[in-house]
Amino acid sequence: MSKYVFGVDIGGTTVKLGLFTEAGELMDKWEIPTVTADHGEKIVPDVADSIKAKMAEKSIAKDDVIGIGIGAPGATDEDGVMTGGAVNLGWGVFNLRTTLEELTGGIKVKAANDANVAAYGEAWKGGGKGCKNMVAVTLGTGVGGGIIVGGKIVTGANGAGGEIGHIHIEDDETEKCNCGHEGCLEQYASATGVVRLAKRRLAKDDKPSSLRNVELSAKEVFDAVRAGDAVAIEIAERFGYYLGKGLAAVANVVNPEIILIGGGVSKAGDLLIPYIEPVFLKYVFPPCKNVEFKLAELGNDAGIYGSAGLILGAMD
Repeated sequence: MSKYVFGVDIGGTTVKLGLFTEAGELMDKWEIPTVTADHGEKIVPDVADSIKAKMAEKSIAKDDVIGIGIGAPGATDEDGVMTGGAVNLGWGVFNLRTTLEELTGGIKVKAANDANVAAYGEAWKGGGKGCKNMVAVTLGTGVGGGIIVGGKIVTGANGAGGEIGHIHIEDDETEKCNCGHEGCLEQYASATGVVRLAKRRLAKDDKPSSLRNVELSAKEVFDAVRAGDAVAIEIAERFGYYLGKGLAAVANVVNPEIILIGGGVSKAGDLLIPYIEPVFLKYVFPPCKNVEFKLAELGNDAGIYGSAGLILGAMD
């Protein structure tokens, strides 16, 4: 009798869901809207309803579902408790695992932070395939992180392990990060951080640049770098300084084989790595230097793969 696993990745605008075989093959994937109204109270019931509808569509009995893995944007401990809630979803502190188990009639659930499950997915089936010791950094609106050591996600005491974006990297910053502190890596290496660096550099002097004539975005900055724009190259160097130094600090603690770069900013491709790697090598502890920098491969599917992989014990 065939057995199945569901992988769920809750995002701010959509929830991504995947149906997998017991062997880890993706059979189907789909999305539903993330309804954040009324403190996000419909999100988990909507997930449960969508899974039950897919089971009915595919004639899958409850006994044939091994479990449901789910990733959500917030610190999530090993018991599935959202220890800090999820502000952008409107959630407070609650147990995501037991809530979804109850709504699905007792199907086994494992829950984790979304960046952590994306890293797990990449280590299982993506850019870090087969790698037991890996750091994944996601450069999007913020900077997410996932750390895999010995094939296990580094969760930490309260589920906040791997928050690479909130490494303190700049003492002279006066603007506050979303976390409430100043000078976090996220303020310079995210998509919005690259724009912040660009605005500051352009305000410094009148040096000609194609960036003066466009609506600034990380994509515009790296397109200008590719075109040889001198000011854009300075911005990329500053970005690489912050990210390289931050990743060196992480590597000194966990000694990864691979550092994987994903998220929207990573669409700049291999252009990024030459700005990051030299700074990394300058600051990293010598025995930790032998690291391969790679780009993530699973894109938006990383979360559903990683969530399913939690249930399957894919890296055990």
